[in-house]
Amino acid sequence: MSDKSLQPPSGPGRPKDPAKRQAILEAAKCLFMQNGYEGSSMDAIAAEAGVSKLTVYSHFADKENLFACAVQSKCEEQLPSLFFELGPDSSVEQALLAIGRGFNALISSEESLAMHRLMVAQGAQNPQLAQLFFNAGPQRVIDALRHLLEQANRNGQLCIDNPQHAAEHFFCLVKGGCHFRLLMGIAQPLAAREAEEHVQEVVRLFLRAYRP
Repeated sequence: MSDKSLQPPSGPGRPKDPAKRQAILEAAKCLFMQNGYEGSSMDAIAAEAGVSKLTVYSHFADKENLFACAVQSKCEEQLPSLFFELGPDSSVEQALLAIGRGFNALISSEESLAMHRLMVAQGAQNPQLAQLFFNAGPQRVIDALRHLLEQANRNGQLCIDNPQHAAEHFFCLVKGGCHFRLLMGIAQPLAAREAEEHVQEVVRLFLRAYRP
């Protein structure tokens, strides 16, 4: 066997480097939130990630795709897909507590608040970008919880006529009034104990509404 046969393939078929992909995502999250969408060029993201612009395009087809992936990645940091899988013997209460804690931590983070403010500010001028953000972040999280609630329906743990509406209600309850105050900059995130009490209260209220 020749030495060439032991070398990694080159060209379009060469496997993507996951470390470079992650570096690009981290750079994109940082720059999009610092400089906004229009103020963050692919050249700047490549420089921040320490890769070439060609490498950025090889992992992400265009800037819109990179933005959507960065938003999705930020959500998955606090809300991994595992949180939304409910087995026949799994506790729906424990699943909702984990989701509630992760969601509360996500929406209370400085990065999330900055992106939320940016999307609200740019929504009127660039509704396509706002829709892209919503589909990549909030909508994916709502859809994942709807899927879990449908599982809970089938398992007989909950009785929900409209899982889509129930998922939206759950996240609105977790946001509560605190998130609105955070967005306006007139409050600080809840302390750990207060945040836990808040999430537990929301889950109790939600289960009281939808237990069979």
